[in-house]
Amino acid sequence: MTFGFAPPSTTSLTSATGAASRHGRLLEPSEWTAAGIPLLRNPREVVSGLHSRHSPVPSTAVIAVLGPEERLVASASFVQRSASADGWEYRNALLSQLRRVLPHDLRRRTPVRTAVLLYCREGDERWTEEDGAWMWGLRDACTLHGLRCGAYITLTRGGWQVLGEGRGGRQPSSDSRPQHLGDTVAEFAPLALHTGGGAAEALRRTAAR
Repeated sequence: MTFGFAPPSTTSLTSATGAASRHGRLLEPSEWTAAGIPLLRNPREVVSGLHSRHSPVPSTAVIAVLGPEERLVASASFVQRSASADGWEYRNALLSQLRRVLPHDLRRRTPVRTAVLLYCREGDERWTEEDGAWMWGLRDACTLHGLRCGAYITLTRGGWQVLGEGRGGRQPSSDSRPQHLGDTVAEFAPLALHTGGGAAEALRRTAAR
């Protein structure tokens, strides 16, 4: 896939971007593509489902964990106040959300669940250093939580884009009104969660949102 690069004036980055780059806390498009990120079977359904559940606006990140058949296990959204484009900071924010909604899978030899990240931002679909920092943060957070690193998706006024896959669409966009879950192409069904009592119930509530 060929990536476009946004000019510096559109990336809205601070001086911390340079420091993040020097420390390697962002991934270039070629590095992300070479990492062998698993392809989403139906990215439109994933994006539509997360958009319906979380109604993201610019600066909102939605982290979602998918099980077999791309069933949603858990998801959480938060607003990232800083635009430092520091993968370390983004990794910590993502890891905090994962720990809040889902027990880790570090005891497994091979990850069985996949985390994907939907980030709603200003600008167009072209890769920016901020995207690179989110990619770094997602990959590292997945490693520390025992998950497989999945797709990184941007949501802008022009629509959605799975970076590194060349797939995207005009709807939903950052300006779209969320659909009712029943109106989406297919609704996610949470997996049965084999954890202790209260934790399992909390996860079911989280996955159902």
